[in-house]
Amino acid sequence: MTWLTAATRCVAYFAIGWAGLAVAANPSVFLEDLTSTEVRALVAAGSTTVLIPIGGTEQNGPHMALGKHNVRVKFLAGQIAKRLGNAVVAPVLGYVPEGAIFPPVAHMRFQGTISIPEATFESLLEATAKSFKQHGFRDVVFLGDHGGYQKNEARAADKVNKAWAADPQTRAHAVAAFYAAAQAPYIQALRNKGHSDAEIGTHAGLADTSLMLAIDKSLVRTDMLAEGAKTSSADGVYGDPRKSSAELGQIGVQIIVDKSVRAIQEAIQRRAVP
Repeated sequence: MTWLTAATRCVAYFAIGWAGLAVAANPSVFLEDLTSTEVRALVAAGSTTVLIPIGGTEQNGPHMALGKHNVRVKFLAGQIAKRLGNAVVAPVLGYVPEGAIFPPVAHMRFQGTISIPEATFESLLEATAKSFKQHGFRDVVFLGDHGGYQKNEARAADKVNKAWAADPQTRAHAVAAFYAAAQAPYIQALRNKGHSDAEIGTHAGLADTSLMLAIDKSLVRTDMLAEGAKTSSADGVYGDPRKSSAELGQIGVQIIVDKSVRAIQEAIQRRAVP
């Protein structure tokens, strides 16, 4: 070994070691908080799972901000990544299909909602997954906080996996358990607390609002919750949010994180089996 080769290796070892120390000093699981060299060090150390949090910008009644899905999915993805121990969280995708723009349907009937075509959304997911594969990630996980595009997540994952057929050790996973956990299991837990289905609702009701209170109460106009009985589907509210609380929301947070972690681990295990 020449002195030049030895010196080059020393520089390389120093660089890798420095990046490792930097990662240790920056415990964030969010990609946006990390440098490129820190991400490289994480992947080299085995953090090869990336979570793609998918939100949406839509109306949530008079009492809850348009960014509900985006803030919620980022927080939940962060908790899931910490539990997994080998995952990072990509930036939130806040532009999703929300219905026809003109004439407007569904949430697009309310000011502030943003909608994109389903084909555009699926292409965005595909390109995002391929970007992470390029950087060495093995498991790309779609976590969608909105029910309307679950089928699009599955289609995008299927298309990507067909393109990756020659490399079965890299997979895209549309983890439906993330959204499903906020439905039947959480709803049943609220029923067990004595709340009716009419209160729990399906959008901007007690379940939805309680989750937001548990995650970021600044997005809920708590002074308007007493007006819940006066709102209806005409106001974009399906349910009754008046008895919403952070305590009830925390039940949902726990259910979503627990079930999602289990589903992701099982998906990765299936991928790993030759």
